[in-house]
Amino acid sequence: MTAPLLHIETQSELPETADCVVIGAGIVGTSAAYWLARAGMKVVLLEKGRVGAEQSSRNWGWCRQQNRDARELPLSTKSLSLWEEMAEDIGEDLGFRRCGLLYLSDDQAEIDGWARWGTFARGEGVDTRMLSAAEATERGAATGKSWAGGVWSPSDGTADPSRAAPLIAKGILKHGGVVIQNCAARGIETSGGAVSAVVTEKGTIRTKQVVLSGGAWAASFLHQSGIFFPQASVRSSILSVAPGAEGLPPALHTAAVSITRRGDGAHTLAISGRSNLDPTPGAIRGAKHFLPMFAKRWRALSPGGFQAWKAGFETREIWALDRETPMERMRILDPKPSEILVNETLTRARKLLPALENVPVQAKWAGYIDSTPDGVPVIDTGIGIPGLTLAAGLSGHGFGIGPGVGHLVADMLIGREPITASAQYKMSRFETSQWGKVAKF
Repeated sequence: MTAPLLHIETQSELPETADCVVIGAGIVGTSAAYWLARAGMKVVLLEKGRVGAEQSSRNWGWCRQQNRDARELPLSTKSLSLWEEMAEDIGEDLGFRRCGLLYLSDDQAEIDGWARWGTFARGEGVDTRMLSAAEATERGAATGKSWAGGVWSPSDGTADPSRAAPLIAKGILKHGGVVIQNCAARGIETSGGAVSAVVTEKGTIRTKQVVLSGGAWAASFLHQSGIFFPQASVRSSILSVAPGAEGLPPALHTAAVSITRRGDGAHTLAISGRSNLDPTPGAIRGAKHFLPMFAKRWRALSPGGFQAWKAGFETREIWALDRETPMERMRILDPKPSEILVNETLTRARKLLPALENVPVQAKWAGYIDSTPDGVPVIDTGIGIPGLTLAAGLSGHGFGIGPGVGHLVADMLIGREPITASAQYKMSRFETSQWGKVAKF
């Protein structure tokens, strides 16, 4: 792997039964399994590779309310407090800090858009503060330039993508759950039309509840059971520079480049929204569903290659449950980053922030961000098979709200009062057109 990731040791023996099996150990899967285990359920978390090894360790690490789509904002607000609660309960530092997020701009239209969002968000209790030109320039002093305006969201923050999911998995173990790495779930079995078991490469676990939190692999997995989930992925490229740059904001967004301070003092650099579109069989099949999103965001996309097609995570093939599957042939999605985009990101960052001029590159990596047609996740127990719950399609917003998504999943399965409304996350919404419904941010 090129992206940094904490490794944890887990068992390899497969339990015969479970109250619930969670498939996929990214931030959503680990969080769901954690809250279920904490509620007393006998939980098994399955991961085909390593905990947190795909997009959950390859993102910026932002945990934000700022500029959230209204459909995600309540979940984002809840998640901020859950990050703190989980760290205290687990007894580990997840890297979560309410360091505040700083947005700077010279584009008045962009500033006006932030202001409109802020008017709405303050009505929802969010602490978001518009910055005058003088205030933005002062907070952005590290850039050495003047700014027309900006936003400061002091209660937002960041967590550590290299540590969060693995340490939450340790919390699952603390509460009596089971975590198994290097064990792919091949499919589900049903009895009387409802979930009765999960078939893995190491054997079968009898269970009546399954949570699919497989990220970019979710659609192909559901395809095995005849369920269509419109999902497409883009390849995002990121780099980090070594520790040494002083005086930079802990988390800064501009149209040119965004930076995030990592736990080791290094900084992650990325260009917001910029990515490569690698064609896949799944994306081609679901293309009509993504026309509204493509129309809105095509300027940020560049043509990709055939990495994703070869990786097989959006395959349309039907595989046998007693033979090797694409998940076993590709344990960890570790695509090659775009050198063009990485170089452009570094050039922009050094131009914007003089303190980075002589700081060497530490690492560079890429990851596949899976998305739904409207850019809002699916969190739904009613996708076609009783006992099967889907929590996927986080659309590049998943790391920060992962704890809340996991909690909401647990609420649904346990039957307790949900932490937020969930109607906006139902998959049935894709039965109608998504024109005019694509998330703005």
